[in-house]
Amino acid sequence: MKQEVLYALDTPYRQRMEIEGFRFGSGEKACAIVGGIRGNEVQQMYVCARLVQAFRRLEEQKAILPGNEILVIPCVTRFSMNVGQRFWPLDNTDINRMFPGYDQGETTQRIAAALFEAVKGYRYGIHFASFYLPGDFVPHVRIMNTGYQTASLGNLFGLPYVVMRTPKPIDTTTLNYNWQIWESNAFSLYTRDTDRIDEASAQQAVSAVLRYLSRVGVVKYNCHSGYMSTVINESTLAPVLTPTGGIFRPKKVPGDPVEYGEVIGEILDPLTAELSAPVTATTSGVVFFATDKPLVLEHEVAFKLIRRLHV
Repeated sequence: MKQEVLYALDTPYRQRMEIEGFRFGSGEKACAIVGGIRGNEVQQMYVCARLVQAFRRLEEQKAILPGNEILVIPCVTRFSMNVGQRFWPLDNTDINRMFPGYDQGETTQRIAAALFEAVKGYRYGIHFASFYLPGDFVPHVRIMNTGYQTASLGNLFGLPYVVMRTPKPIDTTTLNYNWQIWESNAFSLYTRDTDRIDEASAQQAVSAVLRYLSRVGVVKYNCHSGYMSTVINESTLAPVLTPTGGIFRPKKVPGDPVEYGEVIGEILDPLTAELSAPVTATTSGVVFFATDKPLVLEHEVAFKLIRRLHV
């Protein structure tokens, strides 16, 4: 294992910001893995830290196959994490909307440029990402439909779902999209939590990455086969909106089956705790996403459901 500083930036507060990477094996650039790009992505950083431990053991056992280099970057924005801000604290910009970056530009553009320079050129790119809506997911792999993607590779992770996303203009500045444009097979992995550590889904994510790298011939690792992934298109997910504002009390969690019209959540009056309105399923299927906000406004996304295709 080689630990190195990939990029350093002097900051006006505290110590300078450093992006540290861990290299395993040697030879061709096989796989780059990136954890927390945003300051609240604690779970994503933790999963990568667990992967650092796993790769160190595999390297000691000579189980990283010859001619393969793996790079792991657990945390990109330690400065944001230290001050508890999701985005870059000085101007509230999102680094994962700055790729491929510009080394003579604004601070976040320079950070993105340095990170992308470090991770481009790898055959496989894995990013532990978080969603713009706060909440919990069924663990899944997300792939952008850029025309450069290889969707079948997503099944090799053995996670319950592979989600295909048609990129919108805002997606063209993400790490995943630019990885693909620069000819890497790029995947975004989502676990249940973001700003809290969930041990069960963290272990599931670690196993998924090791399973994938074993199946594509980068490491030698024995594990169970995981799930036979279901491929879904993000546009087919059915949103469930809150009928009114108030205290949100969910009755279902990601992975739970639901029936059309079933009460899957409740909105309570914030001053009396009386029931203001039920939140009902808009289709029969499985809960894919559930918000974890305690207070919601009217017409917010409370759940996203995977539609049941067959009775």
